[in-house]
Amino acid sequence: MTLFKSLRGDISAVFENDPAASNILEVLMYQGLHAITVHRFNHWLYKHRVPLLPRLISQFIRFVTGIEIHPGARIGKRFFIDHGMGIVIGETTEVGDNVVMYQGATLGGTGKHQGKRHPTLGSRVVVGAGAAVLGPINIGHNVRIGAGAVVVKDVPDETTVVGVPGRVIRHRGVRVGNTLEHGDIDDPLTERLRKIEERLSNLEERK
Repeated sequence: MTLFKSLRGDISAVFENDPAASNILEVLMYQGLHAITVHRFNHWLYKHRVPLLPRLISQFIRFVTGIEIHPGARIGKRFFIDHGMGIVIGETTEVGDNVVMYQGATLGGTGKHQGKRHPTLGSRVVVGAGAAVLGPINIGHNVRIGAGAVVVKDVPDETTVVGVPGRVIRHRGVRVGNTLEHGDIDDPLTERLRKIEERLSNLEERK
């Protein structure tokens, strides 16, 4: 795929996923689009073993956009970064098509071992704001990772994961819905604690 075709796909992903995107000139100013466009060229340099330059470019783009993508990361078509400040994508990360990442999310490693040390994401995955997906794990297709979740284990297709550490709360029972609802995913543990607090308050009032 040429860089131009990739750019067209990434621009269309912005329009599909961001309701604030109203015209092409506005979209062309998106920092996330800048970061992924430069990365696609940078990855080509990296694959062709151009020394030093890819790392210099990635560090410059990190300074300009606040988004750090290692030139070795493999990213699929129609990738969308929303409010990308603080996003980190590691060297051996692999990302499928139609993936959405929100601000502060990390696709990172967990140690200093060699080889594959970053996650592999399937297609149509949503990584919520502040979420961390760590280690050489596999995230299936149609997965939603809630804001602030920390995922350190494999996640099957059509699953919703929340919490620290990440817990599966939906799997195939409900079709993956609106991709922009990453911040509105119920955490069953939090809900349970809330109910316990209500019961304790009621008992104290009866005394």
